Amino acid sequence: MAQRSEGANLVYRYMAVALMAGALFCAAPARAQQAAQGQDAEAQPRQKITIGYLRRAENRPALSRLQTPAANDGMAGAQIGVDDDAVTGEFLNQDFELVAKKLKPGEDAASGFAELAGKGIKFIVADLPAEVLVEVADSPLAARTLIFNIGASDDILREEKCRGNVVHVAPTRSMLADGLAQYLIWKQWRKWFLVLGSHPEDRLWAEALKHSATRFGAKIVEERVYEDRGGARRSDSGVTMVQKEMPAFTQGVSAYDVLVAADESAVFADYLPYRTWDPRPVAGSAGLVPASWDPSNEQWGATQLQQRFEKKFQRFMTPLDMNGWTAARMIGEAAAHDAAADAFAMKAFLLSKDFTLAAFKGQKLTLRDWNLQLRQPILLSDGRNVVSLSPQEGFMHQFSELDTLGTDRPETKCRLN
Repeated sequence: MAQRSEGANLVYRYMAVALMAGALFCAAPARAQQAAQGQDAEAQPRQKITIGYLRRAENRPALSRLQTPAANDGMAGAQIGVDDDAVTGEFLNQDFELVAKKLKPGEDAASGFAELAGKGIKFIVADLPAEVLVEVADSPLAARTLIFNIGASDDILREEKCRGNVVHVAPTRSMLADGLAQYLIWKQWRKWFLVLGSHPEDRLWAEALKHSATRFGAKIVEERVYEDRGGARRSDSGVTMVQKEMPAFTQGVSAYDVLVAADESAVFADYLPYRTWDPRPVAGSAGLVPASWDPSNEQWGATQLQQRFEKKFQRFMTPLDMNGWTAARMIGEAAAHDAAADAFAMKAFLLSKDFTLAAFKGQKLTLRDWNLQLRQPILLSDGRNVVSLSPQEGFMHQFSELDTLGTDRPETKCRLN
């Protein structure tokens, strides 16, 4: 039975490749016509598209050992995307390559970017903090480079500090918060108890959640700050301390429907479920979590992508991996439409009506022309299953329901050159 299942998977894989190839021939009529006329592919020079990958030096925080990021988190997803580009590129005389640069602790990001740009790489997938990403985007070498932001969710990068050479694949905090808020409102859980951490990124996440509450009609009945005092909470004594501390910390709150946690720094949120004083669901940074991807997603053909990823890297696919895959596939899609000559041609294609990307989320993804943010649904997961997908039914928009997530055109503060 195992062999038969593996054989079936191979059949499905080749069928998928054939379908992708057919779609690309339709999308690139000039090349398809050449193939139909029997022109010799060997006589045509192969086009090589090199994609750079610039990685941050530090690891993201994790409270549970099960959530500790892999060393290749994000880059593995980009590699799978490049592999997919290469499969379809065989039919279009194109070769794809991923060249990665991981910054060392203390290494200047601009110099790491210059190393990639010095190799003639025009498209760079970047997993960098917000302030570092802006520094890189403003460097002289970036003027003719298109950067794909897969790691920074800061709204300010798409608004006051937007840059014309940065495409944002990662969803913003406001998109994540709106996706969560829509579901909580759909469930009629309108009274929120907000608990936020004491770090700057926690406050930004909390502000996004509060904005979403106002936007969709929820009420925050109380707000409390959990101070990070350090300590080894994963030790034996730490478990005992948390079990006593969390009920006391969440005691004495006015009646609420759901506790919403803002803990990007991964200090306390995972200790909230099943430990609150009142028996209430937890959402936000723990419990029901909004994300661009979840390894439990099996809908819309996602199983095939997940299985290919797991077979190659022996682990599950994370949201950062999915962002990397999406960025690589955006580049591959542009290349299939003869739009990979330079950064300007690719940006023009990505902003055109010809660009859409199927990304196993139930809707095709497109790019917002007012701030270069990728439109995308938000998955809501409990850590074992995808509970729901936002935008939720009933949240309408005059152009795209995906624009009910995050900053809409009339609200934007971005002024692209």
